[in-house]
Amino acid sequence: MKLLSKILLSTSFLFIAVCNTANASEASIPSISFAVLGDAEPKPKAEFPHVAQAVADVNQLTAQLNLQFVLGVGDLAHKGTLLQYENVTPVLQALQLPFYPIMGNEEYNSTPERFLTFANKWNQGKTTIDSIRYTLEFDQVALILASPDLGRDFNDSGINWLKQEVARLAPKPVLLVVHGAQQGVYQERPDKGISHPGFVTEVVNQPNVRAVISGDLHMDMPRVKHSLELNGVHYLHIPALERTKIPDESQHTPMYRVFHVHADGTVVVDTYQNGNLKPLAQYQYRFTL
Repeated sequence: MKLLSKILLSTSFLFIAVCNTANASEASIPSISFAVLGDAEPKPKAEFPHVAQAVADVNQLTAQLNLQFVLGVGDLAHKGTLLQYENVTPVLQALQLPFYPIMGNEEYNSTPERFLTFANKWNQGKTTIDSIRYTLEFDQVALILASPDLGRDFNDSGINWLKQEVARLAPKPVLLVVHGAQQGVYQERPDKGISHPGFVTEVVNQPNVRAVISGDLHMDMPRVKHSLELNGVHYLHIPALERTKIPDESQHTPMYRVFHVHADGTVVVDTYQNGNLKPLAQYQYRFTL
């Protein structure tokens, strides 16, 4: 009888251990994974070798990481020229995944219509981009992708759209994807970014905004503070692929970032250097939805 009790007790512990392992395994599998590509706008030549390498890397990582789509934070085409748009098109068409870009200040040297025309060329039917501002909504989280209204800033109309969209989605957690974060976030260049006060007071301050994902500054990640939390909101900089500007132009390390949203609400942000299919541990950042 004692032997049977011991067997039953051992079996119970084994069952609990197996269940806990299964639950832990399920929690560790991301429910949403996506890559984010930063600025390009190469000069003086309209050549995109680092964007091409990042695209090739993302294609290789897609099955391994179960990536579902790729985001772009703007400033792909320097001065919005037709030549830059045309030259980056075959590079982005090589992406196997849907590509969801926004405009940056460089694209505003041309028109939103030109941007939308090429955004759909880049996708070749994988998805349709019919607005410069749109939302990707999932069960756990929503991504609001918002091009600026002019340059890198928003006007009252843009702020009102963002405010209403964040409120509409509440209480669902929101990740904002914008070209540049508000002024003052990144101390390496605090004067550059969104200046409209409503971006903070009416949009970012809403309780369901969890993160702001942005590019614009062309920061060299090894030499700057690229990921931080301010007032409960997480700010993630996406480094530029073709050119570094901050803290200076002496060193350029092309990188891109990959976001994993887990079932338990944990968000893991990994950083990859072009040509290296393993994330760089020193740049990993985590937060909770």
